[in-house]
Amino acid sequence: MASLHVGNLGEFLREQRRSAQLSLRQLADAAGVSNPYLSQIERGLRKPSAEILQQLARALRISAETLYVRAGILDEKEQAGLEVRSAILADTSISEQQKQVLLQIYGSFRKENGHTEDASGPEAEDAPSAGAKPQTP
Repeated sequence: MASLHVGNLGEFLREQRRSAQLSLRQLADAAGVSNPYLSQIERGLRKPSAEILQQLARALRISAETLYVRAGILDEKEQAGLEVRSAILADTSISEQQKQVLLQIYGSFRKENGHTEDASGPEAEDAPSAGAKPQTP
């Protein structure tokens, strides 16, 4: 029996796939999953792992965190922080040191405003703790 979140995830994936003008088979190939498995996810019959969601997000060129929220893996409040961190880390116009300073400042603002949850995922591994002080060049 499929949960409501899984159904919402499947509908969302189908909409994203159609918006990207991809067939079910094309998305399955791009994400490295089987065509029947992807069909079952879209119909809400299967709940994919975080790894599969990440592969689907990469193939659709959308945020994996968005899919994690749809699947009930990640809380929506956590998503906002992860998206900001992802945007900072993905920005090629600033240096790695500048990225780290921005992440530290952002983390300290979140902590100051009562957001004490730790980020999870690959972005958080690169992010310094909120209490760390920026190093000067």
